[in-house]
Amino acid sequence: MSRPLPLGVTFPFDWGFVPSTLAPDGDPLDALVMWDVPSYPGVVVPCRAIGVLQVEQNKTRGDSSQRVRNDRVLSMPVDARREQTLGSIDALPTRVRQELETFTLAATALEGKDVRIVGWGDAAEALELVRESAVPANTR
Repeated sequence: MSRPLPLGVTFPFDWGFVPSTLAPDGDPLDALVMWDVPSYPGVVVPCRAIGVLQVEQNKTRGDSSQRVRNDRVLSMPVDARREQTLGSIDALPTRVRQELETFTLAATALEGKDVRIVGWGDAAEALELVRESAVPANTR
């Protein structure tokens, strides 16, 4: 609600965040759940990471000349039936990856974030990012 998408742009799949994380941009770690079932705000979907879209942008708080990572973890629901064969980011068609990159750029086009796509990481890199972003339980 605080940041509407530009007209004509819609979220691909389900978009959300990894609970109890803090990413380098100061927000919870962004996550994309790749399935064809709509959910609603507040739903926690048990997932497995399949990859990460690596994104860099200027800082929106403080010194905006500095760059910060704002990666997006791509995940699959643990119990997905249709998508269960999609075990890695390499299994995604090139066109789908290009569309996710284009969405990322289009969704932030009017936000003054100067977003750049850095690349793609595999499931191990995505899981490591989740681990690095985890907020210790005693600081929540």
